[in-house]
Amino acid sequence: MGIRIFFNRIEKVYSKTSTKRFEAYLKRRGIKIGKNIYWGTPKTINIDLTRPCLVEIGNNVRIDTGTTILTHDFGTYVFRLVYDDFVSASAKVSIGNNVYLGQNCTILKGVKIGDNCIIGTGSIVTKDIPANSVAAGVPAKVIYSLDEYYQKRKKACVEEAKAYAREIQQYYGRKPIIDDFWEEFPLFWSQKEDIPTEFYKKIKFQLGPAYDNFIKKNIPLYASFDDFIEDALK
Repeated sequence: MGIRIFFNRIEKVYSKTSTKRFEAYLKRRGIKIGKNIYWGTPKTINIDLTRPCLVEIGNNVRIDTGTTILTHDFGTYVFRLVYDDFVSASAKVSIGNNVYLGQNCTILKGVKIGDNCIIGTGSIVTKDIPANSVAAGVPAKVIYSLDEYYQKRKKACVEEAKAYAREIQQYYGRKPIIDDFWEEFPLFWSQKEDIPTEFYKKIKFQLGPAYDNFIKKNIPLYASFDDFIEDALK
């Protein structure tokens, strides 16, 4: 093994010890990466580095644990012994802005995922996904527009939050507290209600760049956390 190959392998392994190192390594190798990228577990993420210029990732993208992005297909390997020929197969993968890739997704060569898309866990994306879409499956297909999924989740999250409150009371034998609901805060929190500092930090983290607009627009379903719990446990 040559010295350069040896150190390249060491660098690759070391890069996966933190998300910052991983992103910096990908950029050094030539992958085009935007701002505010969330990486799952780097050790489990596989991005094709054989053709770095064929991978482009936009801004505010969440690439979860187990994601694979491929820019080539070596299935043509079989052609060699049938046709005495070698046929290449490579194409660009482009991921737009504000995209979520669920765990264990695979993005195949030549795929373009538009802005504001959600790709469901375990999906294999073989064709382009248009902007503002929710896609899932093997192969991945569009199952909702983003707006349809938003409206569905807005309704479902209320009953899910109330069911969670009842499970806490039954499982732990105690009344739910606000710290249990760091994802459900839009249902009951407004700036008028005092909350623990750590809970507030979680709210800001969850909302990210949408925080200021959320404060202006959100109208909680419940007047307070206590009102929410009272309704959930009645």
